[in-house]
Amino acid sequence: MLLKLNEVKLLADAIGIISELVTEVRIKLDSSGMNIVAIDPANVALVMFKIPASGFSAFEAGEETLGVNLEDLKQVLRRCSAGSVLTIEKQENLLKLSIEDRIKRTFTLSLIDIEAEEKTKPNLTFTSKVEMYSMSFVESIEDCAVVADVCELKVKDNSFVIIAKGALNSAKSEYSSDEVQMENTGENKARYSLEYLQKFIKAAKLTERVIIRFSQDYPLRLDFNTPRLELGFILAPRVETED
Repeated sequence: MLLKLNEVKLLADAIGIISELVTEVRIKLDSSGMNIVAIDPANVALVMFKIPASGFSAFEAGEETLGVNLEDLKQVLRRCSAGSVLTIEKQENLLKLSIEDRIKRTFTLSLIDIEAEEKTKPNLTFTSKVEMYSMSFVESIEDCAVVADVCELKVKDNSFVIIAKGALNSAKSEYSSDEVQMENTGENKARYSLEYLQKFIKAAKLTERVIIRFSQDYPLRLDFNTPRLELGFILAPRVETED
């Protein structure tokens, strides 16, 4: 197994975001590329990550699964600079990571056994889809976090609304179909944890656009995709009755 990656910052940023949700993951390799599917310990959020084989400058791997501690991997990736080239190799029960820039540095990480059940992408059907600028979505989520710990997403009358209500205060962002791309059937609304959304929106630095999918009182899916990387999240809804 040998992987070589020229744009290490994309991987480093993605691993940093994923590590806020899970500490250990299975990295799966096959002919399509590198994949991670993992669920957080509270069983509330699922993360999906992929770098296609074409995103690597060299990709020599069969079907393989690597158990990795993300905190350890994150610390190594932080040692990469903007022009670094990263080479990843498996040597027995070790992962060898070589960083080449002004000098060549080598790290080895112990591979681990992960006892948790292996996760796959769930097959979900959504009735609303919104595509918008990532930073606009970030601003709306951060506005909501000022006043509450839960926000509501709603599509109605060709508008997309993000709203949060606290005991005394509220925050609201409304986007028309001129400002965002929308596909939906009927009216939909659902409530989601802002604690998790604030972690997800850190992926906005990876791409200018975010795709938001949800349905009435149904899980939320966010996708931050580029031609070289895919990072997505699924979040369970908060269905308790509003005050």
